[in-house]
Amino acid sequence: MNNLAIEFWFDFSSPYSYLAAEKIDALAASYQRIVHWHPILLGAIFQITNTVPLVQLPLKGDYSVRDFSRSARFFGLPFTMPSKFPLPTQLAARAYYWLCERDVTMAHNFARAVFRALFVDDRDISDLAVVCDVAATMGLDADALSLAVAQPEVKARLKSETDAAILQGVFGAPFFMVNNEPFWGADRLTQLEKWLATGGF
Repeated sequence: MNNLAIEFWFDFSSPYSYLAAEKIDALAASYQRIVHWHPILLGAIFQITNTVPLVQLPLKGDYSVRDFSRSARFFGLPFTMPSKFPLPTQLAARAYYWLCERDVTMAHNFARAVFRALFVDDRDISDLAVVCDVAATMGLDADALSLAVAQPEVKARLKSETDAAILQGVFGAPFFMVNNEPFWGADRLTQLEKWLATGGF
């Protein structure tokens, strides 16, 4: 693992991942770091941790919905609670990895656009047509992307990334690793920044 890189794991259906995705690249750049983005599937992790999405937990679910909006306001970001939530994200994640093989910066921009489609515009990113439309509005080849997300090697890439995340100890999203130090949650970005600034504490 590259010690100059920040590893960033996320699921496209995670509101806190959306917030982190809007901030992490600029934060890293200010400390001459790069970010390796890894979309994963939280569902596979939930099977291991024996849990469910926050919004489905008694008491904690209602709080989490309130906290999503409050956290977005804290970060100065727009936020709309999706009308369909949680939802499957494998198509968007596969599309990301396919794009990443071609242009990492474009893949990051696509990921942010997908997050905004869900958490700002309330679009159903589990629908391949929506994912392709997001790509098309960025000038990407939506037809090629539509075919790519069904390819066995692209499906395998997402599975291998999720499996690798689990082996790294990732149990939620967003999740970061900086010089082998793990940080979980968008609310840990402040601690992560101090870690970068001080070399650890």
